[in-house]
Amino acid sequence: MKEYFENRSFENIDFSKEPLVIADYEECTFSRCDFTETQLNNFAFIQCTFTGCNLSNAKVEGTGFRDVKFIGCKLIGIDFSVSNSSMISLYFEDCIMDYVSLARLHLKKTEFHNCSLIRAFFDDADLSSSVFIRCNLKNAVFGKTNLEKADLSTSYNYSIDPENNRIKKAKFSVPGLPGLLVKYDIIIS
Repeated sequence: MKEYFENRSFENIDFSKEPLVIADYEECTFSRCDFTETQLNNFAFIQCTFTGCNLSNAKVEGTGFRDVKFIGCKLIGIDFSVSNSSMISLYFEDCIMDYVSLARLHLKKTEFHNCSLIRAFFDDADLSSSVFIRCNLKNAVFGKTNLEKADLSTSYNYSIDPENNRIKKAKFSVPGLPGLLVKYDIIIS
């Protein structure tokens, strides 16, 4: 039987050397912890907050993330697409999320604030009504992504093919329009 932890705080722990106990964690906080390349498969995090943590290349297959916040975290290379998709709702603020995969996930109304999403993968994801505030989306991959009513008006460096993605009622800024036209190889001045 899996263990259960509620309202616990974990600070300054290197879980890459001392593995986190496989359990369900509810309303727990993780501050300045190192999860680099850690196996977090089949864990459940419910209403947890990760602040200043490094989760780069952590393995999250089958892991549930319900109402989980990542603030000031490094999440490089995490493949969230293999996590428990029936139990996922996330919030990101001031995170480095380069090479992360959110492909095929239902992430309606997800908020990304001041995040680096360089080469992030959003293929087949439902990001309708999501908000990207001041995010760097350089080389991010959008293919058959639902961005309806999403707000990318303050984000930059994106390249989104309107013919291959759903963008009805999405918000973009005038300076960001070239990112919607890049496939046409036209010069905008």
